[in-house]
Amino acid sequence: MEKITVIGAGSWGTALALVLADNDHEVRLWGHRKEQIVEINTYHTNSKYLPSIHLPESIIGFENLQEALSGVQTIILAVPTKAIREVLQQICKETTLPLTVVHVSKGIEPDSLKRISEIIEEEMPPDLLQDVVVLSGPSHAEEVSLRHPTTVTASSKNMKAAEYIQDLFINQHFRVYTNPDVIGVEIGGALKNIIALAAGITDGLGYGDNAKAALITRGLAEIARLGAKMGANPLTFSGLTGIGDLIVTCTSVHSRNWRAGNLLGKGHSLQEVLDNMGMVVEGVRTTKAAYQLAQKMDVSMPITFALYDVLFNDKETKVAVDSLMSRGKTNEMEDLTNILGEKF
Repeated sequence: MEKITVIGAGSWGTALALVLADNDHEVRLWGHRKEQIVEINTYHTNSKYLPSIHLPESIIGFENLQEALSGVQTIILAVPTKAIREVLQQICKETTLPLTVVHVSKGIEPDSLKRISEIIEEEMPPDLLQDVVVLSGPSHAEEVSLRHPTTVTASSKNMKAAEYIQDLFINQHFRVYTNPDVIGVEIGGALKNIIALAAGITDGLGYGDNAKAALITRGLAEIARLGAKMGANPLTFSGLTGIGDLIVTCTSVHSRNWRAGNLLGKGHSLQEVLDNMGMVVEGVRTTKAAYQLAQKMDVSMPITFALYDVLFNDKETKVAVDSLMSRGKTNEMEDLTNILGEKF
């Protein structure tokens, strides 16, 4: 039995806390809203994020970060990408023990263009950072909390750390693989939200299955192109954190990125969509970062560029889709060969 703190009491942090509690670990769930923590400790529910789910009494909510981290050497970082730097700075003030940090967020920071593991390494001094592990894959919190079969990947530069996290989480409902390709796992997890936004738009426009299948396939090619240029293994994108995560996020009503895109496709403005969602839509911010990365690294990402125009340049969704369909001719096999050539 381990003592573990989950930082972030949203839907995903709460679902992962439940998995850890099922495995008999002592779980502390930290959140910044007092009323939410009181609800968790009093009623053993988190109704805003996971309605109808009863939490084990072994999950204890904390509002005080210092108390939540006391004696803990493994934390699960489950906060939106835009909050990670601020939260890490708070953590560094409240602990003296070296930490294994498991991040489960999916995004890239605009402007700095850093992956989340790079942000963690930048913000935490070496004496406080034992290891960084990425936990990612096709995994909706709603289904994990119902103990539906789910499979994810743990990735780290230190494979012993990845295997340690694998052992913490794995059970009959929640299967965990390991993968040493941190770049590929992070890029696949982040960029699939862009394609999910676009998939929601095509559904909102009523374009049907043919359009979405093409979008997912060509979206995967974009993800692999950029990932390979950044040093990822292209084969990672054929796994759980590539095509697996892409499929679930582009096709499920649980996906907030798909839902946001669907509203955009139906004619709502970006601000209306974000106000309606009530939760962070990571794909919006990641689209900006991927657009900047593609320009910097000279990588062709037509879907990302079209979505960027919709989100930030007020381009009409139908016009953006039509521009994608009217692009010049290309060779699919040549494209795949170029992606593999970045690595092999």
